[in-house]
Amino acid sequence: MPKFAANLSMLYPEFDFLDRFDAAAKDGFKGVEYLFPYAHPSAEIAARLHANGLQQVLFNAPPGNWDAGERGLACLAGRETEFRAGIAQALDYAAALACPRVHVMAGLLPAGSTHAAHDPIYVDPLRWAASQAAAPGIELLIEPINTRDIPGFFLNRQDRAHAVVAEVGAANLKVQMDLYHCQIVEGDLAMKLRQYLPTGRVGHVQVAGVPQRHEPDLGEINYSYLFQLLDELGYSGWVGCEYRPALGLQTGGTSAGLAWVKPWL
Repeated sequence: MPKFAANLSMLYPEFDFLDRFDAAAKDGFKGVEYLFPYAHPSAEIAARLHANGLQQVLFNAPPGNWDAGERGLACLAGRETEFRAGIAQALDYAAALACPRVHVMAGLLPAGSTHAAHDPIYVDPLRWAASQAAAPGIELLIEPINTRDIPGFFLNRQDRAHAVVAEVGAANLKVQMDLYHCQIVEGDLAMKLRQYLPTGRVGHVQVAGVPQRHEPDLGEINYSYLFQLLDELGYSGWVGCEYRPALGLQTGGTSAGLAWVKPWL
């Protein structure tokens, strides 16, 4: 049976961030993820996890200047010092929160440049970061993201992400397979799962309804079928619920829109 983690950056927006841990636990979630923890001391987040019996399963490394529109540094030349400092900070938080994996965002392809020009730039920082994360036993993840949600994002397709993981050659670098992004860019989700899960290179799965990124039971994807397929394929990792709870907010809060996941929790 899939294990579901509440994404606290998107779910429970009716609560302050630190109060979302309690809300997720009350709804039956055993794991949580979110974009970034850095606005809060790691000890404070760890206390919320411990008080609610929750496991921290994922967060992102610093992405550069998020408010200015940056979405990662790994593919950008000249940002190596900042990238390395961000990885060090992420690994410190991962240790404090007992979090086994960190997502490293690729970044935006600079205007007028090409993927070919930035492919070598992207690989070297990932190889360095994976080497730093290996000693504490942390997995690093890269995620293909659709360019409708993040125009210009450098990494968009599953095949390219898996090729990068193979090129880096680090056992602790894996792919974060968000089925929402994959459906928008590529589709054919069941066959993609059958193709990539047996490789052992998928470290995390995320879900949301398509096209509006609301509850997974709203939209064009048959997630009940895909969850059964995850079991069939022996996937034992977490499934992150990274969606905007439109139905829940219309009917009294995030919890009211969780009927889709209750059988699985």
